[in-house]
Amino acid sequence: MCGRFTQTLDAATLAARFRAVTVRVASGPRYNIAPTEFIPVVVLQAGALALQEFRWGLVPAWAKDLRARPQPINAKSETLATSAMFRRLLPSRRCLVVADSFYEWKQGPAGKVPLRILLRSRAPFAFAGLYDLWRDPAKADAPPLPTCTIVTVPANALIQPFHDRMPAILRPDFEQAWLDPERRDAKALAELLLPFAPEQMELYEASPTVNNARNKGPECIEPAAGAPGA
Repeated sequence: MCGRFTQTLDAATLAARFRAVTVRVASGPRYNIAPTEFIPVVVLQAGALALQEFRWGLVPAWAKDLRARPQPINAKSETLATSAMFRRLLPSRRCLVVADSFYEWKQGPAGKVPLRILLRSRAPFAFAGLYDLWRDPAKADAPPLPTCTIVTVPANALIQPFHDRMPAILRPDFEQAWLDPERRDAKALAELLLPFAPEQMELYEASPTVNNARNKGPECIEPAAGAPGA
């Protein structure tokens, strides 16, 4: 699964990496992104790529209010085409969730130990995502609220010792295909959702500061005391 992640690059760098023409995100690093926060995504709008922010935790268009549950932060790749929550979104409401690492936890003698997982290259990457647009029935003239969920796949060999799922990190050459509005077939889309190559990833024990979602500073990504590189 994916319950926390980071995005530590500035908006201009992200726009260049993902070839976004329109940029509507707050600039600056984020070291401990948690559900219900607004997160950077890339979507295709009017034929051009846009970098903007969606609320993390999917609120379906038919929800009566923002308190409605569930509001899934993750969606299993294997059931996207059959789930009542996701099957109507899969053909046309796909997005890239922009990140440069994510967190998982392992059990230690004193409790849960956070692990920061990133690419060996330290490059930013994209999770496969789905989104929806929710409108408040009581405020007909208000703009829609975009919300999203992160797709997950079976864990690769690096992550398997700690969890059986991982976010669906798209290969760079699959990113445009995931956003392609002409690609609507569920089977063809499923072929893009693979466990990322473990040899291209690494992890380390991060500071326990990250365990509290209210902690947002760069100390969250510092190696834990005693960990390699600390």
